Amino acid sequence: MAREANAGERDTEPSKREGFHSGFVAIIGRANAGKSTLVNTLVGRKVAIVSPLPQTTRNRIQGIVNRENGQVVLVDTPGIHRATKALDRQMMQEVGEALEGVDAVALIVDATREFEAGDKYSLEWTKKFSGPVYLLLNKIDQVKKQRLLPLIDRWRREREFEGIFPISALRGQGTNELLENWIARLPENPPFFPVDQYTDQPERFLAAEIIREKAIVLTREEVPHAVAVLVDNFEESEKLLRIRATIYVEREGQKGIMIGRGGSKMKEIGTGARKELEAILGIKIFLELHVKVQPGWRENRAMVKQLDWRRQVEQIAEKPEP
Repeated sequence: MAREANAGERDTEPSKREGFHSGFVAIIGRANAGKSTLVNTLVGRKVAIVSPLPQTTRNRIQGIVNRENGQVVLVDTPGIHRATKALDRQMMQEVGEALEGVDAVALIVDATREFEAGDKYSLEWTKKFSGPVYLLLNKIDQVKKQRLLPLIDRWRREREFEGIFPISALRGQGTNELLENWIARLPENPPFFPVDQYTDQPERFLAAEIIREKAIVLTREEVPHAVAVLVDNFEESEKLLRIRATIYVEREGQKGIMIGRGGSKMKEIGTGARKELEAILGIKIFLELHVKVQPGWRENRAMVKQLDWRRQVEQIAEKPEP
């Protein structure tokens, strides 16, 4: 489990208060609509990696938002797209599983784009859920006001929504009102997680994701979708966390790009990942990175399954004690 955030002066026993609401909201939508950015903004710290490139998120991740009157567990999901490879199919399976057992679904869309076939396909996914569905029109800071009302009307013609919220996930515009609306409409429950916890993902997975984010951003459009990261060793002592990880690519040429001339790109990726992880985890880190070529790994079901952190946790638990 990721390290606990500082709870400050927050009440540690909200379950004893009347009127406390808590529940789960799945955030779904097309790639690059702003799902992970919204989750990070509402949680108030980095839970999910982000990049300008589509299909960065590959697993569903929970970000936990704690307020005085409630707890909202946000389920971040991969971007909805038509699956063609084993990796794509697993990502869409993640979306389907995210819709199970949640209290509400929020469909987030890019308000700067016209309504397209991909939006129609995303709407089809909302029909898999029988509960309340919200529409979030994101990036309104980039949209002229006179365009917003016609856009809302266009989406209203497609289905009935529990609520429509124009927001800017990046700037936080409209997000407080959205969060308060969710809290008010969620069931009256005690919190599902301790109030000083902000995510369900293990530190080991978070480390792999941060490394992958740096690799994606620093190699731009040359390699990103062919990049996978697996942590081989994660060993913590009182003052130092040692992480050894492997970055997988599909071709020798991509390996060369990832390493860079004289190892310059790999050093840049490692330094960026190490500094961010030290800031997030609050401990000095020794990070060792390697690059391996795994041809066609996105079509390799066994390899793809290893990228699911829940499966990684199961594998670690199954290992015999030394």
